[in-house]
Amino acid sequence: MRPQPEDVLRFWFPEGLDRDEQTHRDAIARWFRGGTTDEIRARFVPTLEAAIRGELDDWARTPRGRLALILVLDQFSRSVYDDARAYAQDAKAQQLAKEAFDAHENEGLPVWEQMFLSLPFGHSEDLALQDRAVAISESLVPLAPPHLRALYEKAVNQPKAHRDVIRRFGRHPHRNAALGRTSTPEELAYIAAGDFPHTRKT
Repeated sequence: MRPQPEDVLRFWFPEGLDRDEQTHRDAIARWFRGGTTDEIRARFVPTLEAAIRGELDDWARTPRGRLALILVLDQFSRSVYDDARAYAQDAKAQQLAKEAFDAHENEGLPVWEQMFLSLPFGHSEDLALQDRAVAISESLVPLAPPHLRALYEKAVNQPKAHRDVIRRFGRHPHRNAALGRTSTPEELAYIAAGDFPHTRKT
């Protein structure tokens, strides 16, 4: 059976995740600390492979379908692969995200869905896209439900931290080994310290 966008969206955004602050905190931990990895590997590898082959490109015809495709390309690839393939879909995900925000497709989505729509920008090694990620994150704060607003205020620190890395190195050094890139001495020190934005406490 051909995968559908709603299969991805129901898995990633379970009903009631905005019920209260603790429920949303738990969702954030699940998203960003590997809580989805096992299920993605068990259920969604064929979906990811289909997306990589371009067989799900028609999902992008609707705002939430585009979001589902971005999740598969940008998030699922990082859960399934631990080599260069984890980043191989980034350019496509970034283009899909740019098209979404340029067309204002994000405006009808909840803030947590808009956050993931913009996440490919934070995975970019393009400083302009990093700037865009920060601006979007800041714009989501006043749109968040009042009981979740403090979480989204803190969430702005994450894209800022990613942007700081790109400002400093021009790339994400932790990817160098996987991508066959030679690290500079400064990058080696950064990698050895292990203080990467994507592994910091959320």
